[in-house]
This record gives sequence, structure tokens and C-alpha cells, in this order.
Amino acid sequence: MKRALVDTDILSFFFRNDPHVVNHCAAYSKEHVRINLSIITFYEIVSGLKHRNASRQLEVFLEFSTLNTVLPVTQNSATISAEWYARLRKAGKPIDDIDLLIAGIALSNGLSLATHNISHFERIAGLDIVDWSTANNPT
Repeated sequence: MKRALVDTDILSFFFRNDPHVVNHCAAYSKEHVRINLSIITFYEIVSGLKHRNASRQLEVFLEFSTLNTVLPVTQNSATISAEWYARLRKAGKPIDDIDLLIAGIALSNGLSLATHNISHFERIAGLDIVDWSTANNPT
């Protein structure tokens, strides 16, 4: 199973105990031990939980983060994201900056992207996308 970067939507499904996502995460963890998430995903989840005053859920997520790997935005990943921003804008098919930054982190680290947001990320050629929210998607 290829190493993956887990997108925000998949982690949200995980914390809601979605059986497909929980099974994929368990299978992944057996082979790779630690799950990779981006600092962007970390921000999205923390900001959402703080906004809702979900202190218990925030505590669980922060503990989860310390047991896994939070990957930063680097100069290389930001450059990749900027290149895709320009290409997609010129083609008239832009995607959100947040998604571009996540894709740049995945690409710069040679990772697949585990996401349910296929329609946005499939615009980025060379990005290996897997949907852990389905039963029959190979990981």
C-alpha cells in the first residue's frame, strides 16, 4: 500500500467512525504505523472544533495528531501548488488555495492523497488519488 496524505474530509469521516474510513486507516496503519496529514488539514480541523467549542473532540484530535505525522508547507510544496494554481487558472478550472496547498504537500512528498473530494483533485495530473470513504477503492 502506497504512503498517503489523508485529506480533511477523510479525517472527519474517521472521527465520525465511518466504517469504510476506519477500515482503510486500520489497514494503512498496519503497514505504515503513522498516518500523514498536512498542516492545512490540522488547521481546518482545529479551527472548526474551536469554532464549535468542541473541547473534548479537540483534545482527541490533538492527541491523534501527536501520534501521527503532520507535514508542513515547504518552499517546494508551495512552488508545486503555485504552478498548479497558474495552470488551472489559465485553463479556467481553478480550485481552492487550501486544496492546492494540500495537493502540493502530497506531490512534494511522493504521497497518494486519500480524499473524497475527487472532482477537485483529479484536475491535478500526476496526483495519485484514493477515496477511503468507499468499500472497494484499492489503497
